[in-house]
Amino acid sequence: MAREWFASWFDSPYYHILYQSHDDNEARHFIDKLLRPLALPGGARLLDLACGKGRHARYLAEKGYVVTGLDISPASIAYARHFEYERLSFFQHDMRLPFRINYFDGILNIFTSFGYFDTDQDHLATLINVYKGLKPGGLFLLDYFNANWVRQNLVRHETKILDGISFHLTKTIRSGWVHKRVQFVTGGRKFTFRERVRLFGLEDFQQMFKAAGLEMREYYGDYDLQAFDPAVSKRLILIAQKPA
Repeated sequence: MAREWFASWFDSPYYHILYQSHDDNEARHFIDKLLRPLALPGGARLLDLACGKGRHARYLAEKGYVVTGLDISPASIAYARHFEYERLSFFQHDMRLPFRINYFDGILNIFTSFGYFDTDQDHLATLINVYKGLKPGGLFLLDYFNANWVRQNLVRHETKILDGISFHLTKTIRSGWVHKRVQFVTGGRKFTFRERVRLFGLEDFQQMFKAAGLEMREYYGDYDLQAFDPAVSKRLILIAQKPA
């Protein structure tokens, strides 16, 4: 059976080269912004869901939270585990499966780390697991792109040169998904990877949150927590709560 696109691409070192601009400084900047509306007490238990190499999780632990990071990529988790200590732990895990029950004060899913699965049943299953993982009254923050902005501002062809590699990016929109093809040559070999993300909008999330048992509390249009405008906001940052 073929691996799902995210399992192979996220485990590739070239993924991290292409997205290297998303560094620790960026993580600190918007974690500080996003924590404001959550108003979590020191020592709260947090889950960084789809944590990658753990840059957000590490900073959250520095700020005094007890943090768990989960990611489907074995390579990313192997890297992140070098930073583990008493307030910080990492596990390789598929978010479509339950992890801990009634355990976390807050769960964060950052940098459009959702919408990858073939079926909406899998997306809903993920949100049900978020519900299960939260303590009663716990908060969920999901940072997604604004699907309307993506549709209106799609850059169909782009080349980025990073670490001596020319990454040729092609994007299309088909049947409610944004598709990205990543092609490059390195070491005498040609590589092609693909990304595919669902164009979920605010109403989609409202419906899915309700079906999962989560109550929508508020939503924003950028990391400065400005009001969400479907026409111009680049992000859709959602905060929901498990009923107490």
